[in-house]
Amino acid sequence: MLGTDQQEVGPAFRTWRAHRPFLGGLLLTLGGVEILITMKVSLKIVVHLGMQGLAGFMLPALMVVCGLLILFNPAQRLFYSIVGIMLTLGTWVTSNLGGFFVGLALGAVGSCMAFGWLPDQDPRVSRSQRRKDKQMGKAAMAAPDATESTDSTGPAAADDGHEGGEGSLRGSMRSSTAASPSHLTM
Repeated sequence: MLGTDQQEVGPAFRTWRAHRPFLGGLLLTLGGVEILITMKVSLKIVVHLGMQGLAGFMLPALMVVCGLLILFNPAQRLFYSIVGIMLTLGTWVTSNLGGFFVGLALGAVGSCMAFGWLPDQDPRVSRSQRRKDKQMGKAAMAAPDATESTDSTGPAAADDGHEGGEGSLRGSMRSSTAASPSHLTM
């Protein structure tokens, strides 16, 4: 019974994840968590630059909140990602150089990914699948159908964009200028 639940959870999570900027929100959240962890370490290496105290803890905490909001409210991802990148850049000064650059890099990359995510985008096609599609297209072009009509009134005379065809731009420009050269005399 556990196996059937597992099979149902996997596709449901993948569907949920596909409809939001999952990786961007996750990286922004992880960047904030990493910066919060470096604020709490008790190492002698910790660099204290700028404002320490409340701002040093508040900016990474707000980064975590923005990352979670990107995950659970993707409709407002643009606003949250802009706020997230500003908070991330603010941690450079307030939180040990942005968590020793790691949290800063995670937050910046996550915010940029969330900002650039497009909803309802077709899934990426692998390179091998694109090659197969291209080869299938070439094979289809090499063996044209015998059912196509070849007269100029049929579907074969449609605008194919080639030079000289009736529907092409150059052919129509040539025929219109040849028919009425009066535009040259004015």
